[in-house]
Amino acid sequence: MKTWGGRFSAGADPTAEKFTGSIGFDRRLWPHDITGSVAWARALTRAGVLTPAERDAIVDGLARVRAELEGGTFVFRTELEDIHTNVERRLIDLIGPVGGKLHTGRSRNDQIALDERLYLRDVIADTRNGLREIQRVLVERATESLDVAMPGYTHLQRAQPVLLAHHLLAYVFMLERDRGRLADCGARNEVMPLGAAALAGTAFPIDRDALAADLGFRTPSPNSLDAVSDRDHVIEFLSAAALTGMHFSRLAGDITLWATAEFGFVEVADGFATGSSIMPQKKNPDVAELIRGKSGRLYGNLLAVLTVMKGLPLTYNSDMQEDKEAWFDSVDTLEAIVGVLPPMLASLTFRADRMRRAAGEHFATATDLADYLVKKGLPFRDAHGIVGNVVRHAIAAGKELDALSLDELRGFSPLIEKDVHAALTVDASLAARAVSGGTAPDAVRRALAEARRLLADG
Repeated sequence: MKTWGGRFSAGADPTAEKFTGSIGFDRRLWPHDITGSVAWARALTRAGVLTPAERDAIVDGLARVRAELEGGTFVFRTELEDIHTNVERRLIDLIGPVGGKLHTGRSRNDQIALDERLYLRDVIADTRNGLREIQRVLVERATESLDVAMPGYTHLQRAQPVLLAHHLLAYVFMLERDRGRLADCGARNEVMPLGAAALAGTAFPIDRDALAADLGFRTPSPNSLDAVSDRDHVIEFLSAAALTGMHFSRLAGDITLWATAEFGFVEVADGFATGSSIMPQKKNPDVAELIRGKSGRLYGNLLAVLTVMKGLPLTYNSDMQEDKEAWFDSVDTLEAIVGVLPPMLASLTFRADRMRRAAGEHFATATDLADYLVKKGLPFRDAHGIVGNVVRHAIAAGKELDALSLDELRGFSPLIEKDVHAALTVDASLAARAVSGGTAPDAVRRALAEARRLLADG
């Protein structure tokens, strides 16, 4: 018999029962469902609905259900639809009719809203910890790379020299924003919906402030309609997950690109690469490619839940059951990425010699020549035009800038003097960018110190 079966004269069609059931995926909420039920039993006792003896029997019974679930002996029954009913029915099996009093004044609508928020609390903590570990490895690799120069790019064209450490730290600060977004999501999640019942609020004198405190929430929800119909916490997490996935994808994209023969900046360890079934020479950066690809799942899950919620009338609708599979998939996807990314990053071999050589090629210090002329008193726009002519001449001559003679350079401007070549080296270019946030070694050391402070803050 369904918990709601009294109204019906015929049982559910098997195809409908299979279609509407959620136990196949919402079973992962069982720890939070039990936690909420224990707190609800205490709240019912404070309200005079349960005696202390009944409360103790229910709490002890829920502990036995928890033990079965932890031990893997719990039998999930698909005909019971969801995790809430599975737990409740097993409780009744274990302690008898008193278990049926637990659902007094409570609906599966506010119950699932609570379970989701308790689950999200744990997910956010775990995800933020995982991001911190990625940051830690990036900081370690940046510390090792303070003397490694490489080309910086715009439009995927070589632009100016930067330090590899500077490049790696960019991702540290991206991930810090991701951690901040998750923390913000977590702060807004700390509103307790239990007591909203189906939609109008419970008819029993539940002290919701005490219940919220019991469950560690900041406050009870101020509106029962909003409490059971709200899935902003899910959507906000999915949004933060999608942004985080975008950052992961960019980092993985860099690694994938750098691992090509054309770049040759990095060697991916064998443990994080695969071969080809037909080409014996291949070494493919599959882990990085899959990290890059999984951003599509994270984007899709966000759009799916936004679409589900669009236009739903208040309050609860069964459409909202569709939030969980997309949500759980994003949780699992992030968990997989934060598990594999730190060891992959730690195992990378950077080819510093090739990076430095590339940093000085293709006129990477042309801007430095323009800056040199500006320091001699020339307006930047004039300097820009002169250096453009110098580059065109160098291309025709098949030379790099630093290979042009002083006489050749002076042919473009009499302001150019014999100190010019010292300004066109990779090291001089790096050192010139000493502003806060720049790529000069001292500036990068300061950024590293800031990154280490972030790590120390937890």
